[in-house]
Amino acid sequence: MKKVLITGANGQLGSELNVLSKAYTQFEWVFTDYQELDLCDLDNLAMALNKINPQIIINCAAHTAVDKAESEFELSDVLNHQSVAVLAQWSHTNDCKFIHISTDYVFDGTASLPLKEDAVTGPINVYGKTKLAGEIACMRENPNTIIIRTSWVYSSFGANFVKTMSRLMQERDTLNVVNDQIGSPTYAADLAQAILTILTHTKWEAGIYHFSNEGEISWYEFALAIQEIGRFECVISGIPSNAYPTPAKRPQYSLLDKSKIATTFGVVVPDYRVSLEKCMRLLKEDRG
Repeated sequence: MKKVLITGANGQLGSELNVLSKAYTQFEWVFTDYQELDLCDLDNLAMALNKINPQIIINCAAHTAVDKAESEFELSDVLNHQSVAVLAQWSHTNDCKFIHISTDYVFDGTASLPLKEDAVTGPINVYGKTKLAGEIACMRENPNTIIIRTSWVYSSFGANFVKTMSRLMQERDTLNVVNDQIGSPTYAADLAQAILTILTHTKWEAGIYHFSNEGEISWYEFALAIQEIGRFECVISGIPSNAYPTPAKRPQYSLLDKSKIATTFGVVVPDYRVSLEKCMRLLKEDRG
């Protein structure tokens, strides 16, 4: 039985993998967060991995606070880059399969068509730069790595746009949401299922893959969908990014092309609206 190590187990994707793992009893699952496996302790990380001795590592851990990253470069670089290099190096040395999760923020946001895996990168904030450095380290230390870039992740677990908007729409009469950043949301449960589809596939094809839900929308349109599904009364207005300045610049366009992951592994890519309805149903049940 192959042992699968999950890092960042308490995050959105780690939590969704935990739920789905119950049906995949052919694997032995080891879920770790920083309490059990401190990725910042670079000197002892390889030794800790030796103790666990997994055959597969899925790295869901990251410093994802995009605005905080602007003033926390060292922490971002350790979590998003340096620790990834150690994980990739260890997995290569120990014949361990490695799946690393990356982001649409490795792109500069100036594209106008869905981004393929070989599109030119050019991150415009610290988070994106450290995540790109992590990708490069992965491929250098372990060319047999699978990297999955994703975008706009949300879940019934953790803090995210869907939960924040749902709360604010019940607390406020009006809301302003940015309408000139285009992409597609990712329901973490769908990404978790995509990872499990890869794990159980007959072939292991290393390389970079893109995964998000289907659809091309702005954050404003995403908010409108949340409002409609949740039947919230709040009035929502679209505003340009420059009317809502943030410490970190965001890509204006980061829609991912998912055809490679679908063709290579037979991964199903659900429509964003279908997945959003599923997630909001779960949130409503929890509230009830």
